[in-house]
Amino acid sequence: MKYIFITGGVISSLGKGLTAASLGTLLEARGLRIVLQKFDPYLNVDPGTMNPFQHGEVYVLDDGAETDLDLGHYERFTNCVLTRHNNLTSGQVYESVILKERRGDYLGKTVQVIPHVTDVIKGRIREISDESKYDVVITEIGGTTGDIEGLPFLEAIRQFILEVGAQNVLNVHVTLVPYIKAAHELKTKPTQQSVAKLREIGLQPQVLICRTELMLDLDLRQKLSMFCSVAEKAVIEERDVAHTIYEVPLTLHAEGLDQLVCDLLSLKTRQPDLAGWKNFVKRVISPAKRVTIAVIGKYFDVRDAYKSIYESLTHAAASEDCGIDLELIDAESLQDGVNGPLKDVSGILIPGGFGLRGVEGKIKAARFAREHNIPYLGLCLGMQVATIEFARNACGIKDANSTEFDKNAKEPVISLLEEQRGVKSMGASMRLGTWPTKIAKGTLAEKIYGSTEVMERHRHRYEFNMKYRDRMNEKGFVISGTSPDGTLAELIELRDHPYFVGCQYHPEFQSKPNKPHPLFKGFIQACLNYQSRGTRAPSDQESPPRVPEQELVLQR
Repeated sequence: MKYIFITGGVISSLGKGLTAASLGTLLEARGLRIVLQKFDPYLNVDPGTMNPFQHGEVYVLDDGAETDLDLGHYERFTNCVLTRHNNLTSGQVYESVILKERRGDYLGKTVQVIPHVTDVIKGRIREISDESKYDVVITEIGGTTGDIEGLPFLEAIRQFILEVGAQNVLNVHVTLVPYIKAAHELKTKPTQQSVAKLREIGLQPQVLICRTELMLDLDLRQKLSMFCSVAEKAVIEERDVAHTIYEVPLTLHAEGLDQLVCDLLSLKTRQPDLAGWKNFVKRVISPAKRVTIAVIGKYFDVRDAYKSIYESLTHAAASEDCGIDLELIDAESLQDGVNGPLKDVSGILIPGGFGLRGVEGKIKAARFAREHNIPYLGLCLGMQVATIEFARNACGIKDANSTEFDKNAKEPVISLLEEQRGVKSMGASMRLGTWPTKIAKGTLAEKIYGSTEVMERHRHRYEFNMKYRDRMNEKGFVISGTSPDGTLAELIELRDHPYFVGCQYHPEFQSKPNKPHPLFKGFIQACLNYQSRGTRAPSDQESPPRVPEQELVLQR
């Protein structure tokens, strides 16, 4: 078994997760069996209770674990199907240690960071080190080298290397080589300082991944090599990509990273087969056509709040040789009118979310899509607001609402799951993970999926109230997917609309570059059909303006 540890220095958000995922892509393309995991130094047990404005997207795994969004990169870029054992936080570590101490497992010993905390961390690495399944374990350490909360993880790595042998471990350090515009010069000092800090802890990186805006010339590579005690060929340029994050594996391969890693770990492999990946990237960069899609959300201040949704749209569009122009529209800006902001779009997507803010704007956007036959995809809350809208305006249930927004709603078409009543704890207490959905025959959903049962990932507390099923069905509201026992609505569609689909689950967590999720693929196809008809909704000049121009870009 071989181990790769990926650390980061200088600043956060350098792209350690994307680098780890890209390395996984390259090693898989060489025929190696890999698995990835993420260690996060924060004291939260998991990111499930964190505000999207602070942390970005919460990525949900098959087993219901709420994890860091980097695990989304891991699953999208590789064939890995991850579980809660692939994400560890300081909160989980200390919780485990304290519970053991309370049970008396330490037999009266003084409980300390070394060895008790570091033993838990090392144990998690060993937990997934199954030689019958994997050749390489790639572990990303969150945070920045030098952060006080990250020290136990780095110390655990130092100990782990001693235990398994240095010949079986590779330390990769992702760092920043900034360009100082006034001096017209790339600077190596931040990287030197970061590596020095890492060496103080007892770790020497064998590979430097240098995030940079400009090309690293030979002199700079030699300087980094000398001052950081890293072989010159192991100073790897990771320049900002021009078009899409899916270029990163190709640029790292061009730098020779995957061959270098195999050489350093004495791994004998074939040359990587990257033909499929290159074709996908080509379609993303140079599509034959383009389509404009509005995403109606409320967390746009954070680039990664809807990360998996943006990527799923990219996957689906590429499969149709299509590019996407995203209109990111704050739901609160739509509460007084939607015709202006939405008049030129060919599709409307409403993602999940929590809380009352912006809900009325989302409801208006769903109505606009329904009344003008614009393709619509509602995810989780996006399904719920579409349900509320249809109940109010198509079924005459004027007081229709969700008990999330009004606990005393007179017409609760969306209500708290029965199993959620009495739940007090916020962490990991929603309906989480993969659950089966039974698809109704003869529906658009069956045509999209090509199957009568699918497995999808959930993260929610509220559900459609089945008491309203018959009343709404009479008006064209079809529940096309349910739980196997028929008690929970999982998927809805409108009978007389070309593509109006809402799902209670999160299909964006199962989309991959060359295997787009069926709901997203069907949505893109419907948007292209709508666009080809040349249909445009009427303009409302009194509607509020769109969000600032700087927000109307594809978030990466």
